[in-house]
Amino acid sequence: MNPYFSEGWVAMLVLAPLVGMAITARAQEVGKTPAAGGAAPDFLLPALPYAQEALEPYMSARTLSFHYGKHHRAYVDNLNKLAAGAKMTGLALEEIIRRTAGKPDQAGLFNNAAQVWNHTFFWKSMKPNGGGAPTGKLAERINAAFGSFDAFKTAFSEAAMTQFGSGWAWLVQDGDTLKIVKTSNANTPLAHGQTAILTCDVWEHAYYLDYQNRRKDFVQAFLDHLANWDFAASQLK
Repeated sequence: MNPYFSEGWVAMLVLAPLVGMAITARAQEVGKTPAAGGAAPDFLLPALPYAQEALEPYMSARTLSFHYGKHHRAYVDNLNKLAAGAKMTGLALEEIIRRTAGKPDQAGLFNNAAQVWNHTFFWKSMKPNGGGAPTGKLAERINAAFGSFDAFKTAFSEAAMTQFGSGWAWLVQDGDTLKIVKTSNANTPLAHGQTAILTCDVWEHAYYLDYQNRRKDFVQAFLDHLANWDFAASQLK
């Protein structure tokens, strides 16, 4: 049997939820859910902003079924358990991230909270028929910070490619300046006082089923065909 399709992987594929509903205003954030008698979880898995097949051929429905339906869901489930154990229920997701960042004794809670936030932001950073170049204020800010959009793409791709192991490449706003940063594992600009503008997930599970070890091809596809510049522009302060 092909090692990439072991019984465990097949089981995940069968069990992965089918999500194709448009995102609601409520689900645009991993927000609090009304707890009836404490029975409901604090955080819910937010809906995807598009159908699972909507990003094909650049990201397959199979990749989304694993990445969103298994990985992201597991982070949400773990977050609910760990937040309850740490008596941090009732807090906003961003507040949990800020309170636990840089604290080794709360690394598990930080990792799961940050990964819930990072993944929710990543889904919004893409759209069907995305890519191309930004316009308006965001284009002006990128040109001012990097010299040109092509220079930005080169720098962003380099950050994504040189992030060793698992992590993220980000366009962020730091004060009045746009920067490109990379973070490892669950680390997130939110923990460093930066405003995330756009992100590309470079954990292997984000692209391996479609691109195998060709991370460069995935990053190029993200920039050329998936990046949601309208969403990115809406994050500017």
